[in-house]
Amino acid sequence: MKRIVVLTGAGMSVESGLSTFRDADGLWENYPVARVATHEAWERDPVYVNNFYNMLRKKLVQAGPNEGHRLVAALEEKYEVTVVTQNVDNLHEAAGSSHVIHLHGELMKVCSSRDTEDPDSLRTLTPDNLEVKPGEKAADGSLLRPYIVFFGEAVPNITVAADYASRADMFVIIGTSLNVYPAAGLVQYVAQGTPVWLIDPKPVMAAGRHDVRHIMKGASEGMRQLYGELMGR
Repeated sequence: MKRIVVLTGAGMSVESGLSTFRDADGLWENYPVARVATHEAWERDPVYVNNFYNMLRKKLVQAGPNEGHRLVAALEEKYEVTVVTQNVDNLHEAAGSSHVIHLHGELMKVCSSRDTEDPDSLRTLTPDNLEVKPGEKAADGSLLRPYIVFFGEAVPNITVAADYASRADMFVIIGTSLNVYPAAGLVQYVAQGTPVWLIDPKPVMAAGRHDVRHIMKGASEGMRQLYGELMGR
């Protein structure tokens, strides 16, 4: 079974009603990175940071996977599919994708602020329990924090993702500007001669590769086209 690796960014989830962070009307416009997405922000005001992610969770549970998510999942009928996502939502899983690697953390999870990878402190929140309350503690006694990779922190899963990219028979990029490293560098691990598709309505520089086939459409429309080609329909 051929292996497809799909790298997705914020543009994948826009059609589900979730705001991007970087666009002109994105979340960073109203919530500057320095206040909600750095370790220093957490140290300075953990309540404010937790409240920001509490708000995002409420938006997430009102959203659902779009056709693009569902078509990525449907590729598993014929291919071995690994999704590598920069998104912190769980919409790929909700659509049925069985192997998803999250590079930047998972919004529906919370963890220890002493050791973010401590399995005993990692918790998945539920739609009826979305909020981390002020002063709420993890199992190790530290404050609960979002299971999010803040700016400046290491990206634990990047090595795993790079390994999958290097062994891909096909590589698909959807809805990412390829401006955020280290995720943007994953395309460099894809072997020369391996087919690479890029689905995004805007021009994107694919890290110096000249063999990328660009489908200039949104996530759902672009995946509809690619799905038809790959599944022979």
